[in-house]
Amino acid sequence: MNEVKQGLRLKVEGVRLSFLLIIILQFSTTLFAQDSSINYQIKSDVTTTSFFYPSPIIPTLNNQVATNSFNLSSSLGAKEVSNFYTRKNIFSDSIITEAQRKKRIKLVTAANVIGYGGAMVGLYSAWYKDYPQGKFRFFNDNREWLQVDKIGHIYSAYIESKASMEVWRWAGLPRKQRIWIGGLSGAAYQTVIEVLDGFSTDWGWSWGDFTANMLGSGLLVSQELLWDEQRIDLKFSFHKQNYAEPMLNTRADSVFGKSVLNRMLKDYNGQTYWLSANLKSFFPKSKLPAWLNIAVGYGAEGMYGAEQNRWKDAQGNQINRTDIPRYRQWYIAPDINLTKIKTKSKLLKIAFFFFNSFKFPLPSIGFSQKGIEWNWLHF
Repeated sequence: MNEVKQGLRLKVEGVRLSFLLIIILQFSTTLFAQDSSINYQIKSDVTTTSFFYPSPIIPTLNNQVATNSFNLSSSLGAKEVSNFYTRKNIFSDSIITEAQRKKRIKLVTAANVIGYGGAMVGLYSAWYKDYPQGKFRFFNDNREWLQVDKIGHIYSAYIESKASMEVWRWAGLPRKQRIWIGGLSGAAYQTVIEVLDGFSTDWGWSWGDFTANMLGSGLLVSQELLWDEQRIDLKFSFHKQNYAEPMLNTRADSVFGKSVLNRMLKDYNGQTYWLSANLKSFFPKSKLPAWLNIAVGYGAEGMYGAEQNRWKDAQGNQINRTDIPRYRQWYIAPDINLTKIKTKSKLLKIAFFFFNSFKFPLPSIGFSQKGIEWNWLHF
């Protein structure tokens, strides 16, 4: 890949990650604003009104559900209790009527169509229309950046799917519907961008990217179907790399950008992606804290080009820095699942949900071809 296309490709990946953050913020804001505006008073005519918790589950699955059913049965009767959505979501444990549920579903549907459609139109107008387009083409980038970019696609699809699924849960969509519709949303969002790439003469449809998008959504859907929860979360962390050599610093500024935000979005040398498993979920009878996770991370360093450390400087001189090794890194570290921290504050619940997409800074042990390293605080 030539220098121009390589730089443009990184910019597209930066736009993709920026769009991911926008989606999470949009969903969180919608939930907070709309959940505050709904009246949860139970109607007196209980024989004609169905009520719902935001996610359906068989009433006898656990003690919490059984307790809810018992408390409600005294005022509603057995027939009405069976209409309840008896599992709380992470945003609210309020009871909603069927009319409110339909209202929420319409609201979320409209927000998805208008919000995502508008974002795609804006993305095309601000980005793709300024670059040459042609017939749909394919592009193989599977060897680039030691596949850190592919893990980024998995992460993006997973987080977008998770946010979408929780919104549909809040809306009261039946369990399997919100899992499949919400769970595949991330892959769908990303695939639209892949299609736009496919019509660009500078890039192309990447089967590697598409597969990574599907893996991200698949990770979420499979866990929901199997455990009805996310026992293993995908998370992201970033540390700004300091390029001591003037030549390397100039190269980094040119390819990755100068600001911290640009570096976070585009500098794969500073990114780490984590699989973070909640221990209490796997060992429910243990005395481990509910928020304690163990995480395994992946990253890479020494990359100053997509496939090799060769480039041309601003004067057109050929630079060869193949003396700098490109290598993968693996990490293991403790982590905190913020969504397992109990709070009655709706604002904190939403904040915990948002920030749980990022690895909590804690010590880590790293493994690479350079040996074993200890990091006192891994960002």
